[in-house]
Amino acid sequence: MKHLIEPTDLTVAEIEEILSLAEDIIAHRDRYREACKGKKLATLFYEPSTRTRLSFTSAMLELGGTVIGFSDAASSSVSKGETVADTVRVIRCFADIIAMRHFKEGAPLVASQYAGIPVINAGDGSHAHPTQTLTDLLTIRREKGRLDHLTVGFCGDLKFGRTVHSLLRALSRYEGVRAVLISPEELRLPDYMQQELAEGSALEFREVRRLEEAMPELDILYMTRVQRERFVDREEYERVKDSFVLDPEKMRAARKDMIVLHPLPRVNEIARAVDNDPRAAYFRQVENGKFVRMALIYTLLKWAGENRPLECTPLFSEPYSVNEMRCPNPRCISATEDVDRLFRRAGEGWRCAYCESRPE
Repeated sequence: MKHLIEPTDLTVAEIEEILSLAEDIIAHRDRYREACKGKKLATLFYEPSTRTRLSFTSAMLELGGTVIGFSDAASSSVSKGETVADTVRVIRCFADIIAMRHFKEGAPLVASQYAGIPVINAGDGSHAHPTQTLTDLLTIRREKGRLDHLTVGFCGDLKFGRTVHSLLRALSRYEGVRAVLISPEELRLPDYMQQELAEGSALEFREVRRLEEAMPELDILYMTRVQRERFVDREEYERVKDSFVLDPEKMRAARKDMIVLHPLPRVNEIARAVDNDPRAAYFRQVENGKFVRMALIYTLLKWAGENRPLECTPLFSEPYSVNEMRCPNPRCISATEDVDRLFRRAGEGWRCAYCESRPE
């Protein structure tokens, strides 16, 4: 059974297949209006979402399928204490494929172990957001014509930004990609991510503290918001929330063909005046998300029918360790539900398979 829990669950060839299918859907939408007729998508959203949930819903409806599920965990049996494992065991009786967003990191991975149908991670805490990554890749390919030999600036919340982590991993598998990491010290890319990129890929990256310093060299600027919901310390959030704001003055230093991406929602990190700049691609990016999710749903259902085996490029090498260590991350699914404490070898140490934290 093939799932999409992390971006690297798909090979580069599989990603290219999905992106090409998305472009064919864009060009020939009538061909796909009944492609998933008789199939049901369950959207299990334990955390608020506008774009991602509606994008999945719209994608399945445009493929001729139907949608069930919930947009608020409080309206489901989760409020009675039902576990993720039990929820998906129930949902598999009613649906053919699941899209799950959860505030606990690793929840979609747990779901994939029990669902028996394809599971798509629609965002788990600050861990990963692979369908946003596919959206980003499709947008880059449509806007720039390629996914290699690009300089990409990632600006804002690089610590908690699951979209940043996912896109960096995906781009690290393409030749000639350079990343410029632009953030305050408090929100810099986590050390484990930097180590992973340095040791496991050919991606070049450097850190800077000022947006103006990076602008002239960028092909793509990927802006992110500072996520208040990820902060435990409100004072720390207030201190860094306005660290970077993109405005027309800063855009003057950018290349004429640079594009600006943003996973949305934005707060104040992109001034409204930038929306009128043709280089602002973030609303085009939203529409691409629907098409790439159409391609993904169609492809995973097709692979499920073919019993396609799980063949992915792992971030961690084996062996695994089960229940011998404890994850210290309170946002990890293993902190609140009865799951195997699963760890994978990462370099010279271990990392939690659900959230990538180092064990105690």
